[in-house]
Amino acid sequence: MSATLDLTRELIARPSVTPTDEGCQELLAARLAPLGFQVERLRYGSVDNLWARRGGGAPVLCFAGHTDVVPTGPLEEWRSDPFQPIVRDDLLYGRGAADMKSGLAAMLTATEAFVSERPQHAGSLVFLITSDEEGPSVDGTRRVVETLRERGERIDWCVVGEPSSEERIGDTIKIGRRGSLSGRLTVHGVQGHIAYPQSAVNPVHTFAPALAELASRVWDQGDEHFQPTTFQVSNLNAGTGAPNVIPGELRARFNLRYSPVQSLEGLKRTVEEILRRHQVNYTLEWYVSGEPFFTPPGPLSAAVCDAVQAVTGLTPQLSTGGGTSDGRFIAPLGAQVVELGVVNASIHKVNECVRVSDIDTLHAIYLQTLRNLLA
Repeated sequence: MSATLDLTRELIARPSVTPTDEGCQELLAARLAPLGFQVERLRYGSVDNLWARRGGGAPVLCFAGHTDVVPTGPLEEWRSDPFQPIVRDDLLYGRGAADMKSGLAAMLTATEAFVSERPQHAGSLVFLITSDEEGPSVDGTRRVVETLRERGERIDWCVVGEPSSEERIGDTIKIGRRGSLSGRLTVHGVQGHIAYPQSAVNPVHTFAPALAELASRVWDQGDEHFQPTTFQVSNLNAGTGAPNVIPGELRARFNLRYSPVQSLEGLKRTVEEILRRHQVNYTLEWYVSGEPFFTPPGPLSAAVCDAVQAVTGLTPQLSTGGGTSDGRFIAPLGAQVVELGVVNASIHKVNECVRVSDIDTLHAIYLQTLRNLLA
């Protein structure tokens, strides 16, 4: 077995369900310190974060990732224990195999190989690792970035090890993400007997026309780099459980994934204008989990694309699709940010897995990226 596969297995065997780390970061730190990295542990609340730096000059290249994983889901649906990694038919199974412990392992072993080759490499090489990516994302990378900003530290280039590939490793590189704006809506009505609707106000009925308009609205056409803005309801609840009671309240959770052609305040105004126009009596709380970011073609994306082509022969597609990532917190530091990792087909599912051969391929891509940027 390769060193990268061995390390991936060691990481999977630690049941680091968010926000716990279960010693994963200590495992990484123990291998970074002998390479000359200054290792700093930043714990906020119940979240462990690792900041490790080698070198003092520019440019600063950051490997970013997370040690936490999502819950396993029904254990009876797994073919093997999710925290006992096992290889079957060239696939390594285990929670976090793809998202993203193979990425962490490849970053670490690529760094070991690069430092051995180039102990006096240019610039600085840093690691930013959190255990709060799959959770609320409050005390993880967001807080570390606040600390870095207060200290005047910067990141020029950042490679996030999220599983970006679609069908073959390296076929897709993320160069940005849409923003995420969520709303917690309460529609107020008047509870009453279902046979006497004249004495009640049904919040389901008052909200329905507004919901129809929100769901069918064409928010924008996106742009050359971003998909159009989308609106989706994730939760909708009303009623007492009795069949003869008009509910007095409806609660809904919804989300807008938006491109840079929109603004946060503009989206909020539009939603609230639609609610008011349909005479909805409501209370609305807004939550922003991340604004959109975009890395235009430049030295980082060119170096990563060249590395993928050199190792795999593929020409990667540059994409801004998918959900959010911690790149949304790092980009505001002025960093160019890309995401490159293994195939994402099984992430967050039962029987999560990664091709064994892809783990070593990712190691080779990261190593070539380091050569392209810091040699």
